[in-house]
Amino acid sequence: MSSSSMGFRMIKALIPQHRSGSTAVMPDLPASWLLLLAGFLFVVLFCPPAFAHGVEAGDKGYIQETSGIVFWPFVYLGAKHMVTGYDHLLFLFGVIFFLYRMKDIGIYVTMFAIGHSVTLLFGVLSNISVSSYLVDAIIGLSVVYKALDNMGAYQRWFGFQPNTKAATLIFGLFHGFGLATKLKDFEMAPDGLVVNLIAFNIGVELGQLLALGAILIAMGFWRKTSGFWKHAYLANTVVMTLGFVLTGYQLVGYFVA
Repeated sequence: MSSSSMGFRMIKALIPQHRSGSTAVMPDLPASWLLLLAGFLFVVLFCPPAFAHGVEAGDKGYIQETSGIVFWPFVYLGAKHMVTGYDHLLFLFGVIFFLYRMKDIGIYVTMFAIGHSVTLLFGVLSNISVSSYLVDAIIGLSVVYKALDNMGAYQRWFGFQPNTKAATLIFGLFHGFGLATKLKDFEMAPDGLVVNLIAFNIGVELGQLLALGAILIAMGFWRKTSGFWKHAYLANTVVMTLGFVLTGYQLVGYFVA
């Protein structure tokens, strides 16, 4: 049984049922989640530069003025991109939501890392031109997918549980293309390109480990409270909503641009 299946069984037992239909009634949304969602929407509507998740001018200028191998700066840039990459972090949050054993966490994070490492290197070295808006829209949908998976939606709708490991690997491939589109914005020189790409990928992995550690610490404290199972469904509902917002924002950017 997958972690999502086990989590859904626990959530289902805590959601009040009604008899006018066969579906469950979602409990009232706590004020804290409403504030979180309102704050996120405020950033989306009124602070588009901060929400764009692109390349900072200072970083871009430094890379464009540098030639040859610049290993540590690219390690830093990779770590910075992952730590500040809200889309990647939301997906990771969903992936580990119902994972308790470090062995399971390691397997899923490794699958995700393999996926985004492959397409990160391939996307830049092959010079494939892909719209960053469309790639980021798919990344937003990956957040939606994982939140729905955690809520047991596919079991209720289709009567089966998708392979969670395969889904993590596949969406990792799309996340890697998202990283590749950001790297292309640096207009990197061909001299030392391969080493710099490896350095960037190392930085991404380090940033992922740092972010994952922070998420696990926070989740560890939350899981010890009585409110974890009570609010688990609501938390994934918020994550799903944020995923839809991310997707919508990127699609609007694509058609406007």
